[in-house]
Amino acid sequence: MSPQSSKPGGSPPVDVFVGLLFVSVAALIAGITFLALKLNEYGWQMSP
Repeated sequence: MSPQSSKPGGSPPVDVFVGLLFVSVAALIAGITFLALKLNEYGWQMSP
């Protein structure tokens, strides 16, 4: 049974775990970007 404050068609509330998910995805993207920039200093190129 759902809590009384929940709406039948509403989306779930954003909590701290969703925020941490976005922080971790942003950290992954930043890490991959910085890795690619560092590897470019050594003449590394991405293959198509």
